[in-house]
Amino acid sequence: MHNSTNILIVDDEKAIVKMLEMMLKKEGFQNIFTAHTGQDALSTLQQNQIDIIILDVMLPDGSGFDFCPKIREISSAYILFLTARVSDLDVLTGFATGGDDYVTKPFNPLEVAARIKAYLRRNSKTAVSANQANNRKYDFGRFLLDEDAGELLVNGHTVPCPTQVYLLLLYFCKHPNIVLSKSTLLEAVWGFDSYVDENTVSVHIRRVRERIEEVPSNPQFLLTVRGLGYKLVKGNQP
Repeated sequence: MHNSTNILIVDDEKAIVKMLEMMLKKEGFQNIFTAHTGQDALSTLQQNQIDIIILDVMLPDGSGFDFCPKIREISSAYILFLTARVSDLDVLTGFATGGDDYVTKPFNPLEVAARIKAYLRRNSKTAVSANQANNRKYDFGRFLLDEDAGELLVNGHTVPCPTQVYLLLLYFCKHPNIVLSKSTLLEAVWGFDSYVDENTVSVHIRRVRERIEEVPSNPQFLLTVRGLGYKLVKGNQP
């Protein structure tokens, strides 16, 4: 059962909302919130602790891509886009605005459940390793990742970090000064059961740099090793 997981479904098609709500409850998710507009979703998020958001791209009061950055200002929930747009540009737009995964319409509702369960498995493993650790903090000077608290601190200030961005940075912190290929990162952070591709890694690398680097376009910590991948270095700061 997943009684402690709060899920928000945001879609103006009431039939889709009802179908997803019924399916998720059959799969053991009991705490389901619904919204039919982006503004309703923001209001729900301000009043409730939401863990997972199923967000339609086409909403009556704007694009889900436009609402995503607003959501990120108040929530680090896992965001799964529902979209009829399948081009690479649209997918990358979703990730760039703060999304974590996507499903294209028409979709099998069980696929949505599978994505959510895969995310929860990965998140659970991270939580278990954090509980087993003793004060697991990764200090790089300018920034510190506190695994026990699940927080990123930059110059002493907490910086909001969406789930996949956090997990990607955490993996780098656990493997400093090692060149990691895109395929390695995909397998480690998104898992074999994910449908994302290597472009997803590039987008999330940029999102990590936007948080930890003083000048994201001239990184001092998360470096590109041309033709091989990326590595997180210590002692490279000015």
